[in-house]
Amino acid sequence: MSPNQPPVSFDEIRALLKELPGPDEAAADLALARQEQLTKPSGSLGRLEEIAVWLARWQGRASPGMERPRTAVFVANHGIAAKGVSAYPQEVTQQMVQNFVHGGAAVNQLCSVADADLRVYEMALEKPTGDISEGPAMLEDDCARAIAYGLMAVEEGFDAMALGEMGIGNTTAASAVCLALFGGAAGDWVGRGTGLDDAGLKRKTALVEQAVAVNRDRLSDPLSILCALGGQELAAIVGAILAARLARTPILLDGFVSTAAAAIVHKLVPGGLNHCLVAHRSAEHAHGRLVEELGKAPLLDLDMRLGEGSGATLAFLLLKAAVACHNGMATFDQAAVSRRSRDN
Repeated sequence: MSPNQPPVSFDEIRALLKELPGPDEAAADLALARQEQLTKPSGSLGRLEEIAVWLARWQGRASPGMERPRTAVFVANHGIAAKGVSAYPQEVTQQMVQNFVHGGAAVNQLCSVADADLRVYEMALEKPTGDISEGPAMLEDDCARAIAYGLMAVEEGFDAMALGEMGIGNTTAASAVCLALFGGAAGDWVGRGTGLDDAGLKRKTALVEQAVAVNRDRLSDPLSILCALGGQELAAIVGAILAARLARTPILLDGFVSTAAAAIVHKLVPGGLNHCLVAHRSAEHAHGRLVEELGKAPLLDLDMRLGEGSGATLAFLLLKAAVACHNGMATFDQAAVSRRSRDN
């Protein structure tokens, strides 16, 4: 898809951060009060109760809905892929786009199960980002346009969105972004991605370390880090997260790459990810460390590491279950069930 992209600058994006709305706590309070009236011991549905109240808080209604979920997958190419950081060649990115279009990918099947709308956003695959081990991934204007693309991808009227990605080499970019944002050693943030052997993992780790060193003078703030070390799909996910906040649309983040993009928003504005949940803990080893940095608790832990929004789309089923229980269960009064005896 190629919507007309408005001219957007980093200054305009920073100004937009000041306009992000907060939660609807009145709706959340009503949802929480209903949870206490349902025919169950308080807290007995665990995180399903938390999810229902979170959805109410961000949808702005005491009875949240999950009739219209959408999965958005942003697809881009990376110059660093030429250095052998993936077990797959770069042409797989375009081939997977066709697989999405023809309904053959895992995310297609999961969208069908979850009754979710799927949109795939192809981002200039013929123009990979720069090789981050030699210089910046993007110029500032290019990065701002990619963020604007993500901003335009969020439409109002959806109950929740899952954000995913596809792009050979993008776990390398995500690792470099995390190293620049949170520090530590390169090895803390680098994993096997699509299935690298030991030699490939060593090469990838060295390149991530080199990328941060080469771009050191360009890493002055989170947006600059995104520009220097990220990718077009990471930038678009940043834009989608911001647009979803403006539209009060709850977000499910997928795996390592999507969460690394979200970390940019986390560093840009306090509470910037309050409308987001991490759908699952990826088998990519750095993802667990990253979600801890963000103060998040993943909903699922199934050793998935596919990307393409698969884990986040699967988690829609949890949101649907939470909503069904919240809206459909009877209250103690409705069911004529005795409440818990009070202690004297």
